[in-house]
Amino acid sequence: MAAAVRPRKQVLQPALWSSVYPGVGRCGSTSCCWPPGARRYLLTDNIVKLREFQHKKVAIACNLSGTKETYFRKVEEKLTHKKLILKNELKTLLHLCESQDDMTLAKNVIYRYHAENRNITLGEYKFGPLFMRLCYELDLEESAVELIKDQHLQGFFSDCTSFNLLMDMLFIKGKYESALEVLVEMRNQSLKFNKETYVLAFAVCYKLNSPESFNICTTLMEESLTKGEVLPRRAFCFAVALALNQNQVAEAVSIFSHIMNPESIICTNLNLLIHIQSDMLKTLIEILKKATAENLSKFVKRDEFPEEVLAKVREKVKDKPTLLNSFDEIYGKLHENGQVTTCTLDDMLCQTSRYNSQVVLFNRKTVSRRTFQPLSRSLWSE
Repeated sequence: MAAAVRPRKQVLQPALWSSVYPGVGRCGSTSCCWPPGARRYLLTDNIVKLREFQHKKVAIACNLSGTKETYFRKVEEKLTHKKLILKNELKTLLHLCESQDDMTLAKNVIYRYHAENRNITLGEYKFGPLFMRLCYELDLEESAVELIKDQHLQGFFSDCTSFNLLMDMLFIKGKYESALEVLVEMRNQSLKFNKETYVLAFAVCYKLNSPESFNICTTLMEESLTKGEVLPRRAFCFAVALALNQNQVAEAVSIFSHIMNPESIICTNLNLLIHIQSDMLKTLIEILKKATAENLSKFVKRDEFPEEVLAKVREKVKDKPTLLNSFDEIYGKLHENGQVTTCTLDDMLCQTSRYNSQVVLFNRKTVSRRTFQPLSRSLWSE
């Protein structure tokens, strides 16, 4: 059986400060941007529930009357003789699957079960999340994509959790185009997005980093705000980062203004990037200077700044001697305080730990909360 804990992604060795212009390494310096055990995944373990799923698998296997092979033969006989597949039989079968070969039988049983019960959905057990957790464990995301898009199984995956788990699987594997296809399928099936869906959607768009993905991101945001939905801060952060990557500074400022509680390390660094791309250099230096304040309580976590962000600051002020001298002095203090990290902003965005800190904000009072203009919806056409 696969391990319950998802594997860490390999990280690169840190680059020295002298070599971070223009490149920078990833996490691994004297100041790590997240605590030990944090992982670069979008869904937390209390949503994925892989450990609970595997405990249930062990319990069912131990309480099974007879062997797994005997149980599978009985189910195959039912399929052959076109007998009714019961709910508990499918649940047990899915908990007994341990390989891709087992999944072949499981998929056949799913098709039969759904054909027999497609009109009895109200109040029924949701098999979608169970199947997705099984695919999560066995690394069978392609099989999951195949089934979730199959028109013959319309209604079997009738919950947003199934789609969220699959998008998270694909995100982990770096299959962002496939994750976007799953998002489109979810929309085509008229399923309501929850907060995790928006985080996943904006993260996928951020990773794709194209004009089209930016249009999809802002279109989703426009629609959600029009409906009065409250989006998670993390979703807005992905949207701001994407806007900055696409050199859409005005959009980034507008999106940032919708973050109701931007007191986080990620927001601090996005705020810095907005100032960098807006050429607000004096204010930028003031923000960094305040981050080194010595009168902060020892119980208040100080802001941390990736070397890649500080490298961009230095590059911006290198031809302005006064600002450059101020920056170099501030950088020394930040480094002395342990506030400089080689974790990238991407690392901060794509891991599950949350950050709370004192932060100097972009002046949101001067930013108009304008209505988003309609954008291209080529992927959203019905």
